[in-house]
Amino acid sequence: MRKSGGFVLALAFVSLTSRAVTTQSFQVNATITPGCSVTSGSGGVYGTLDFGTRSGVDRSRVTTSFVPNSGLTLACTPGVALSMSIDGGQNYSTVRNMARSGGTERVPYRLYSASSLSAASEIGVNQAVTVTYSNSNNITLPIFGAAQLTGFSPAGSYSDRLTVTLSW
Repeated sequence: MRKSGGFVLALAFVSLTSRAVTTQSFQVNATITPGCSVTSGSGGVYGTLDFGTRSGVDRSRVTTSFVPNSGLTLACTPGVALSMSIDGGQNYSTVRNMARSGGTERVPYRLYSASSLSAASEIGVNQAVTVTYSNSNNITLPIFGAAQLTGFSPAGSYSDRLTVTLSW
């Protein structure tokens, strides 16, 4: 019987050492850098500025606003200063122009950063314009347009292609 008692004592000692628990802490860190995320969806087109269908004898000033592509998402880290600039397009002379497909006729138009279309909000070629936002996860581009129809425009499809550059 003495042999079995020593064996039980040895098992108790091994069991006590395997139950030892140590506790330590460790650090968890992250650094968030300011920036923006832009997703344009299919085709890489941000959206359209569509003046609609007009009569060739219309002599009015027509206006419109930028309609984003359904795939466009623009989000920035809160507090990031976002700006945009827009080039002169494919048909620029002294003003931005839409050109008739298959022809040389032009319809001039101007871009604005406010729906008031005031002279102070006109967007010049490659001019940096501040983009203000209240929801950093759903930013919209403030682009409005006005075209002055001459009443002498031949029938056809008029268009231009602009490049917008976002900076932060």
